[in-house]
Amino acid sequence: MHTQVHRVTFRHSVAAVALAGAAALSGCASQGKVTSTWAEGADRGQTFKRVLVVGVTPDLDARCTFERFLAARIRSESTVAMTSCATVTKRDPLTRESIEEAVRSQQADAVVATILVSKEWHLQKGGDMDTRGGGTYKAVDSGWADYYGFYGVYGVPVVYAEFKTAPSVTTLKGDVEIRTTVYATATASRVLTLDTTAKNLEGRAEGLDALTTPIAERLRHEGLIR
Repeated sequence: MHTQVHRVTFRHSVAAVALAGAAALSGCASQGKVTSTWAEGADRGQTFKRVLVVGVTPDLDARCTFERFLAARIRSESTVAMTSCATVTKRDPLTRESIEEAVRSQQADAVVATILVSKEWHLQKGGDMDTRGGGTYKAVDSGWADYYGFYGVYGVPVVYAEFKTAPSVTTLKGDVEIRTTVYATATASRVLTLDTTAKNLEGRAEGLDALTTPIAERLRHEGLIR
């Protein structure tokens, strides 16, 4: 009898240690947190069925990997999700023309474009650029300086020469912030902007999951996909 009690107690102790270890590990990195903002005048009742996923970074490998992760999380029985890497005829450089061609060929009704470039890089570039005197860039908010001036429709860089050396956040560890914009292809207009942050990331795969999962969840919550 005493032996049986001892074994049960031992098993419970092992289970408790295992659970504590799992909790500690899960606390090392955070699931991404998302804030979303609707574009002025956007139709909040629309739902998209064919979505083209675009990752905006000069690092082609990082772009394609991110697109596959996010497309997999957007895809469902009700929603078709495609990547730009798999549908555009010329993947590099990223251009509005190539995205529009993919939109037409795939009959996509939405483009979900994510800026995979360090936020600090945008702030630095924003500080260097001046809109006075007919400059190209226009500062819109303090968090993402020159965001809407540096990127055009579907997230395509306006001046690719400045963009070619931009650092990709998918190669970084620690704290990461990215911006995602949903465009309705019928009007090539912005519908929703999402800012996603994740902290204490320790690896690429972990970071991609922490960032893409909450993006897809928020798009469903807002009713843009199902």
